[in-house]
Order: sequence, then structure tokens, then C-alpha cells
Amino acid sequence: MGQTKLSNIINPEVMADMISASLPKKIKFSPIARIDNTLAGQAGNTITVPKYAYIGDAEDVAEGVAMGTTVLTASTTQATVKKAGKAVEITDEAALSGYGDPVGEAANQLTMAIAAKVDNDCHDALLGASLVYDGTASAIGYEGVVNAIDLFEDESDTPTSKIVFLNPKQVTQLRKDEDFKDINKYPMPVIMNGTIGSVAGCQVVTSKKIKEYGYVKDNSAGTITIVSDATTEDATNKRLGTIQPLTFETLVVGDKVKVLKYYINPVVVTAAIDPNQEANADGFSEESPALTIYTKRNVEAESDRDILAKTTVISADEHYAAVLSNDSKVVLAKFKA
Repeated sequence: MGQTKLSNIINPEVMADMISASLPKKIKFSPIARIDNTLAGQAGNTITVPKYAYIGDAEDVAEGVAMGTTVLTASTTQATVKKAGKAVEITDEAALSGYGDPVGEAANQLTMAIAAKVDNDCHDALLGASLVYDGTASAIGYEGVVNAIDLFEDESDTPTSKIVFLNPKQVTQLRKDEDFKDINKYPMPVIMNGTIGSVAGCQVVTSKKIKEYGYVKDNSAGTITIVSDATTEDATNKRLGTIQPLTFETLVVGDKVKVLKYYINPVVVTAAIDPNQEANADGFSEESPALTIYTKRNVEAESDRDILAKTTVISADEHYAAVLSNDSKVVLAKFKA
């Protein structure tokens, strides 16, 4: 009589393929990112991304006069490949009982865990953008979004496709804006799932990864001084470990902060072309996306037996790097919470 063994149920190769296939769909930011797997099999763990500088506009050339030459220069930015992984442990009884699908659920949970980590890094990469709009005087609305997207200095003949990411707590305020177009009333072809509408030509997507900050660094007018984590806190002295998670800027002991509750809402150009007609606006090729996810190796799933406890550990990991690959396609809009 044949016996059903755990090895018949858990196949790491199949599970790895399942996770790899569904992972891009689980990553919230994947619709605005390019997935680049050209690094697979290459040596090293550091990615060097070239940024070519614009050579300048063409010049008038007189008849019979030789044109001068211009040196093509480039700068680079680097990112280090990291490993994200998660593991679960399943007992033989759970796997063989037939109650539910613990193995399938394990694959699903591992996928979501890795996707969430990649998403976190994508969000952190977007926060490295240099274009910033300070709208902390008011909550998000049509006027504020317009002011933010004007920082793109878009010279295109037709408006470029854009997404603005909101915290779910900001949605109520935006829905009350008469210029907000709810997708339930104004159906539109969406760029990514989770789109709830549009404002000022930007599709609006909600994400809990858009966090609320409570302090802003202000060494000239701040009323709270940052002290070491070993120091006792009071009303005007707060530990670095307490305040740093609630502050966007990097703090050190001795800095001053003031209370200010706000969100940082990334506005991202998703069009394939650069929003600026002049290539020297950012030094990138027109096809360069705002965000690139470099994958070093596809998801690898492994299983290992504990013969005494009669359990199986299933692990999965992904080697990747999330990089802000086109700075000119992102504006960080700050709005009052």
C-alpha cells in the first residue's frame, strides 16, 4: 500500500516557482518599477547605475567649418544587493491532516512576506528623491498636488501619467475636495491596482507604507533637544531612539526638533518618457523609470526536516536591490496630517 510522505507534498522547486511567479503581483510598487534581472549569475553584490550627463544643445555651424567635439561624461550611483527571507515550520500532522492547505498557505505567506519587504525598500528608495514640496501648512488637496507636480517642470505636449501615494487616513480629506474624481463616479484606465480616483491629473493610490511623521528637524527654532538613549526624558529632552522613527530627517544627539504632524506623499511619473524635454534635467535616458528593482537571484525555497520533532521547516529568500533610478520623476509632497 502506498504511503503519502511529506516529500510528496512539499517540493521546494515547485514552491520556488510558485513564489517567483506571484511575487511581482504582490509587490505594491512593481507597476511603477522596472524589474531588472540582468545581474543574475554575475559576480559581486554592488550595483553601479550610470547617470549620463547631457552633452548640451546643438549649436550653429558655419558652412565649411568643422564641428567641435564634446566629452560625454557620466556619474554613477551604487546600491548593495540584500537578501530578504522568511521561514515557517509545519508539523507532519498539520501537513497530512487534510484540514485546509498548510503547505499552500505557507507558500502564499512567504510570498507576501518577501513582497512586503521589497515594497518597504521601494518606498525607502522613493524617499531619497531630491524634489520636495512643503505643503505642511494644509492637508492634501487639489491646490497642493498642483504645486507639487509643477516641480517636475513638465515640458511635454501631453500630460504625463502620474501616481500620488496616500495614507488611508488622508483619503477622507481628499474625497471632500470638489476637484477629486472618485473612480466610482469617473471610471478610468488605472495604472495600478488600488487606485481610488484622481486629482490634478494624478491617479491616487492608498498605501499604509505612507507613514505619519510627528516631528521635523529645526535646530534654530526647535523646542525639543535630542539626547542619548541613556538619558532620562522630559518635556524638552527626548531620546534619539524615541524621536528618530517619527522624523524624516536623520538626527544626531544635540539636534533640535519641533512638533509637526505630516505625511510624505511620493508623486511618481510613470510614463515611459522623461517629463522634461531637455535631457540635462536629470542626465538619464528618456526611457529610465523612476524606480528599478534589480534581482540578483530568483526566489529560492528550501526545506529541512527535524526528525525528532517530526516537523519541516520551509524557507524562502530573494536577493535584490531597490534603486531610485530617475530622480526627476519623483516629487516628495509633504502635507499636514
